[in-house]
Amino acid sequence: MVGMPLDNGLFMPEYIPDNSNLIKGINNLSFQDISFVIAQSFLSEDFRNSEIEDIISKSISFDSPIINIYDNVNILELFHGPTLAFKDFGARFMARAMEKVVSNNDKEINILVATSGDTGSAVAQGFYNVEGINVIILYPSGKVSDIQEKQLTTLDKNIYALEIQGTFDDCQKLVKQAFLDEKLKTHLSLSSANSINIARLIPQSFYYFNAYARLNTHKNIAISVPSGNFGNITAGILSKHMGLPIEKFIASTNANKTVPEYLKKNEYTPSESIETISNAMDVGNPNNFKRIMDIYKNLESLKNDLLAFSFNDDVTKDCIGNVFLKYNYVLDPHSAVGLLGLNKFLYTNPDYEGIFLGTAHPAKFSNIIEPIINKQINIPKNLNKTINKNKKATLLNNNYNYFLLVPILLTS
Repeated sequence: MVGMPLDNGLFMPEYIPDNSNLIKGINNLSFQDISFVIAQSFLSEDFRNSEIEDIISKSISFDSPIINIYDNVNILELFHGPTLAFKDFGARFMARAMEKVVSNNDKEINILVATSGDTGSAVAQGFYNVEGINVIILYPSGKVSDIQEKQLTTLDKNIYALEIQGTFDDCQKLVKQAFLDEKLKTHLSLSSANSINIARLIPQSFYYFNAYARLNTHKNIAISVPSGNFGNITAGILSKHMGLPIEKFIASTNANKTVPEYLKKNEYTPSESIETISNAMDVGNPNNFKRIMDIYKNLESLKNDLLAFSFNDDVTKDCIGNVFLKYNYVLDPHSAVGLLGLNKFLYTNPDYEGIFLGTAHPAKFSNIIEPIINKQINIPKNLNKTINKNKKATLLNNNYNYFLLVPILLTS
């Protein structure tokens, strides 16, 4: 249940299970069937098959369809869950799994999670009213969209929102400090729901296998992943090493281009995060890249499978406008960055079948998108309800000593 090891590193599976047998006949399996096989290969020592089935049925309860945009360019829509973002898959799976652990052990758990946007809302909704689990969400003040902020600050009961004066990197630093604080941990059982927690990445691998099943192509496949903290693309790479036949991955970033620069210059230089219109990807020092390097061991091996490109806001806006004008499809800024990376790859590799990840519903970024496409975006009903609720958040300086004075940390 611990989200991060004591050495300030990241957990990895002891081994990556071989699920290559799943590929034969995968087109005949449902999304839930595929998810069960993969989950069982990781969790069979911790849960009975009946418990895994129950977790899957309650968490993987919405689809991840593939939509063809044009030619060999397809979007994997991952925004059909309750908070309209791909984070719903991991957050709901974790909530159901941790709920079983808590009920079996009869102990309370406090989850600390830093968010640059969609993680917070997905975790808040996924864990809301789950008995025995409190969730403390840290988000950067003024650096998430209005809708994202409402989604993570309008719940009560076991959900607590902390508005941090700083960047996402500051929020993440506070979470890491808490996990290393021995005094705090003497009276507080801590876990994480960020992608630093390996349990978030396992369910995210489900939809990569499902995408392969639904695409049903004999061509080589390239997948472009909008990348900020690199958790989503780590799940994809884990899928490849489980036996999923994906030839190339493209890490598509915004102006926060630490990894593209590393692959170009062979020198890893973290930077301060830069604010962009694709705010969930505003990460200057992506945690999960360490996991990718752990899988590949050396840079040259990694470069055989992974490319990385960076795109600024102007190009991203142009992409949103052009795709709407030509194909009547509305992209959110993160998904647009993913398409830009895929298009750059396909320009020199036209024989590939391409997939890019649609990570969030465009309604969550209507204030950015509507002026670009000159059209009002319909807001789904469940999102409309959230917008009209009152915000409940505690504003904090990004100093760790102030963070420790939060009532839930003092009284748990």
